[in-house]
Amino acid sequence: MSHPAVRLTVEKWLKHLSGRESAGSHEDILIRKMKNHWDHLTKPSGSLGQLESLAIWYGRVHGSASLPDPRTAVCVFAGDHGVTRAGVSAYPSSVTREMVRNFAEGGAAISVLTRHLGMGLAVVDVGVDGDLSGIPGVISRKVANGTRNFLEEPAMTPEEGIKAMQAGREMAHRLVNDGYRLLVTGEMGIGNTTASSALAAALLPMAAEEVTGRGTGVDDKVFRNKVRVIEEVLLKYRPLLLTPLDWLWAVGGLEIAAIAGFIIGAAEKKTPVVLDGLITSSAALVACRLEKGLSAYLLAGHQSQEPGHRHILDDIGLAPILNLSLRLGEGTGGALAAQLVISAVRLYQEMATFESAQVPGPH
Repeated sequence: MSHPAVRLTVEKWLKHLSGRESAGSHEDILIRKMKNHWDHLTKPSGSLGQLESLAIWYGRVHGSASLPDPRTAVCVFAGDHGVTRAGVSAYPSSVTREMVRNFAEGGAAISVLTRHLGMGLAVVDVGVDGDLSGIPGVISRKVANGTRNFLEEPAMTPEEGIKAMQAGREMAHRLVNDGYRLLVTGEMGIGNTTASSALAAALLPMAAEEVTGRGTGVDDKVFRNKVRVIEEVLLKYRPLLLTPLDWLWAVGGLEIAAIAGFIIGAAEKKTPVVLDGLITSSAALVACRLEKGLSAYLLAGHQSQEPGHRHILDDIGLAPILNLSLRLGEGTGGALAAQLVISAVRLYQEMATFESAQVPGPH
């Protein structure tokens, strides 16, 4: 069960968001203003389809029809998982540490994408099993050297969980203060599809086999074991746990907790967040269970191959922008979708109106 002090801390953060849902009439006026602007640009009404909706979402979150420059950053949180000792992954935990190094050195997929798309990249160690403090480009906010094996005991204590959430919240504030106006969530952690699937099964609630996928590409034997592990954990904890935070501490990951805090922190700063795949969406599921209104700040970047992802997005009420059969993580799908948001904002900002271009408008 969550410690009372921990619950009070989260409630204090969420209080900053209170009252924003009551600004309905102002928001209606804002949306009408943005739609009217789209209709006066040199194109048939509605002809840019979802791009028009993306720009409106971006403006609605920022609370302005004069859209701010969509400077974008991807924030990748990394952490290890004790449940890997139960044989649920195709890769050893040491890969987490080496991939974080790869992010910082520019060789990972998300490093390449952010470099060529002109986006910022922040790599944050909240729970990697190993010392990464000497690596340039890695921000150390380490809470612990990974989580515990949740088959044997809760993955983290409430105190560890809230420290990870605080690290994520502060990273969102830091990036916004640095001038970023569109944020993308990313993650790295061997074993984290197991943690995310367990969270999805617990909170939706659904059977383990309905929400569990093959993660990094495990074979049939490991996949069956992965489902069994999640089933055992659900049986073990369901009689004891009541709240989303209880489940986050019991079966989640430090990077998942950090992403939940990151979403809260971005919302406090009225800044939109593009989700990546299963893991970042499981963090969003926890955050939205704490405060339903957070979903308005979120965009589902893509639909991953993990079966639990679709169920989570349905529950939050988000429709994915892309479907590219991705299952890498790191924020790759989120970064690609963010580029569409950027394009939508640029079109809204830079296209000529019928009047300014002296082009006859529709009759």
